[in-house]
Amino acid sequence: MSNSYSYSPTWRLISVIVLAPLLRILVRHKWSGQENIPKTGPVIFAPNHLSYADWGTDALFFYASGRYPTFLIKDSAFTVKVIGPFLRKAGQLPVHRGRADAALVLRDAEQALAAGAAVVIYPESTATRDPDLWPMVAKTGVARLALATGAPVIPVAHWGTQDILPYGSKKVRLFPRKTVRTVAGKPVDLSQWAGQQTSGKSLRAATAAIMAEVTSLVAQLRGEEPPAVPYDPSRSSRTIGGAATSPQPPPAEMAGPEASAENPT
Repeated sequence: MSNSYSYSPTWRLISVIVLAPLLRILVRHKWSGQENIPKTGPVIFAPNHLSYADWGTDALFFYASGRYPTFLIKDSAFTVKVIGPFLRKAGQLPVHRGRADAALVLRDAEQALAAGAAVVIYPESTATRDPDLWPMVAKTGVARLALATGAPVIPVAHWGTQDILPYGSKKVRLFPRKTVRTVAGKPVDLSQWAGQQTSGKSLRAATAAIMAEVTSLVAQLRGEEPPAVPYDPSRSSRTIGGAATSPQPPPAEMAGPEASAENPT
């Protein structure tokens, strides 16, 4: 597979000069686990997803940890004037929604990893619909990408972005200044599923392993016990012992359009 992944170092530098100081001023950050982030080579970051604000605080965390992040962003963002050309020059990747071939959707991400990039993929695909904001059942794209490339997966958790911009709301709440805590865990051990990216059973098991680590980190940040079974948005319930339980729907401000950094499969 030829590698067409590219970016402009100049435009990446511009993004850092403009955005990093702004994010530090507007938000208070508390970080841990940065020693778990490899400084070179291909790596996949798998964070939980709470808000449209996630990408900004996550980007700063990854950059401060020594890696410039490459996000998968829905392709419509690349058609917006000014923003679209900037995203391309910074090496961000479009996700073409609606394609049936998952391998094709992830092709650009594979090329980026082959070039040594740090790729960010939100396994849940969109902001969690769990009424209590715990990570929900994820799609298998992150596992497929990891098993196909052999790149390590670093689980990441953050807490606090939901206070800045609740999902579904257009009202940004910066004052009083909010704190966002972010932690990176050790690479997830996916060795038992190596090379099995075409097996649905293996993809689901590997995805569950990744999300278990992400959820554990979220619990660490929150100081709470997570649900025994993750929320399944396709059923609007948790399934325990074959019996479905239906939590109350999230508040109105949590209902809205799909997030801008969605991911496939």
